[in-house]
Amino acid sequence: MSGVDKSHGHYVGLLFRQHYDWLQGRLRRHTDSTASAEDLAAETFLQLLVRPAPDPIREPRALLTTIARRLLFQLWRRRDLERAYLDTLDPDAADERSPEQIAELLEALQRIDQLLDGLPLKVKATFLLSQVDGLTYPEIARALGISQRSVSDYMARALQRCLKVSLS
Repeated sequence: MSGVDKSHGHYVGLLFRQHYDWLQGRLRRHTDSTASAEDLAAETFLQLLVRPAPDPIREPRALLTTIARRLLFQLWRRRDLERAYLDTLDPDAADERSPEQIAELLEALQRIDQLLDGLPLKVKATFLLSQVDGLTYPEIARALGISQRSVSDYMARALQRCLKVSLS
């Protein structure tokens, strides 16, 4: 580690000691457990640590709040995705799946969600209805109230995104 890296690490360590309890308390109001608040607070400082060393931060609590809020939104989005998936599982088939299989499925859904991040909601919905639910283009068009042409265009956009990410 270079001198600059050690300096940055010490600086982030100082910020951690000064602001961790405050940040964790703030996050506890928005999470369902103390453990989740602790994890998010720690991840916030980790994100700060892996960033290139900036000049000293004038408003550390504002920056920490911004990073933590982004992580909290990601957590909520991941939980919503998991809940939506579990709600759609066939109750009979769910009994046949092991906890490991369900965890693998949820992890795959999270990767798909990250892959499609930034695309409009209807494009994501079109892709998921096609690839996860196995609906045909006419069925997707009816479900979303859009034309079959739009379904085709949205699928092309989603598939282009998948190809672009897999090639990079």
